[in-house]
Amino acid sequence: MRRFLLTAAAIIICFLLQSTVFQWLAIASVSPNLLIVLTAAIGFMRGRKEGLLTGFFCGLLMDIMSGNVIGLFALLYTLTGYINGLFKKSYYPEDIKLPVLSVILSDFLINLVIYLISFLTRGRFSIGYYLYHLILPELVYTAVVAVFLYLILLKVNRLLEAGEEKHAAKFSS
Repeated sequence: MRRFLLTAAAIIICFLLQSTVFQWLAIASVSPNLLIVLTAAIGFMRGRKEGLLTGFFCGLLMDIMSGNVIGLFALLYTLTGYINGLFKKSYYPEDIKLPVLSVILSDFLINLVIYLISFLTRGRFSIGYYLYHLILPELVYTAVVAVFLYLILLKVNRLLEAGEEKHAAKFSS
């Protein structure tokens, strides 16, 4: 129950930060995608199921915020959480390279799919402009923020796991 509440709180906090504070701190009209960082990190740390659920709720909030078709972001983030959860077995908490690389790849692929669905289908073929002015700056900004956010999420996850182990040892003896 504690894990669920902390994950729900993290989703709400990241959503609020992304839609308020980081919109104000936007660089060249681009802000980092905290929800993709959260989805990838939860998938890495806790596995496919929790990554999938976290991704779904993060995507649903993005759908509500964007005001377009409800379900697109929910689907993309759900898939992202599930795919990142597949790497739980190769996840080492001390190694930050793999989670940050996964965040970068996830952000790139989600933005590419959004371009294909939102712009290419309407006849806008300016992939170079979209890539140079939106995708790459967001990737860089998200990667920088991902390092710090991942370290915070890692500490919270370690404290949570330590509490769960202590609780399990208390009831097993």
